[in-house]
Order: sequence, then C-alpha cells, then structure tokens
Amino acid sequence: MIKQILLVGLGGGIGSMLRFLTSVVTARYYPSFFFLSTFAVNIIGCFLIGLLLGALGQSVHTNQDLKVLFITGFCGGYTTFSAFAAENVHLMQNNSYWVAMLYIGLSIITGLLAVWLGLTMAK
Repeated sequence: MIKQILLVGLGGGIGSMLRFLTSVVTARYYPSFFFLSTFAVNIIGCFLIGLLLGALGQSVHTNQDLKVLFITGFCGGYTTFSAFAAENVHLMQNNSYWVAMLYIGLSIITGLLAVWLGLTMAK
C-alpha cells in the first residue's frame, strides 16, 4: 500500500506540474481565452487516459503499479475530468446510458452549484 501511495504521489506531482505548464503556455499565447487552458488539459487528459486504459487496462498481466502511477497518479494530477469521462464511457459501453446521463448531468449541475455556494459562503 505504501508503494502505491508513493506511485500515486509521484505521478500526481508530475501531472500537476504539467498542468501548470499547460496553463502558463496557453495564457502566454492565448491570453484572451482564459478557459483554453482548462479545456486543453481536459481534452489532452481524456486522450491520455484512453490511451493508457487501452494499453494497460486490457490485460490481467498488466503491472498494477503502472496503472497506479500513470492512470490514477499522472492523469489524476493532470485532470480529474479524464477519470470522469472514462467512467462515463465505461457506463455507456455497458449499456448504462441513463446512469451515464444522470451522472453527467448531476456532476455538472451540482459542481456549478457547489462553486456558487462556496463563493457565496466565502463573502
């Protein structure tokens, strides 16, 4: 368990640093599009988690440490949106379309409300 925690921390730290660098680069070259950094990180993260799940997630012989390092750690540090997207794709692949739609809708609506509530309470 300690080894996995360290692998998540290592991957998460690298993912977080890369997310920061993505924000710096997009802000420098596209300063009027403040949302571009988050959008880019989310789309890149979704692509990466798809690649990693495809490469590491298909075999029972896959090293679990690699999954923890790259999928949970790196992708989680880079963006949690990638995990959200992967979970919804999984639900849809298992014909749980209504559950996926409910999860997507509730996540967006409650996320927006939680930000608004936090901002309101902080005033």
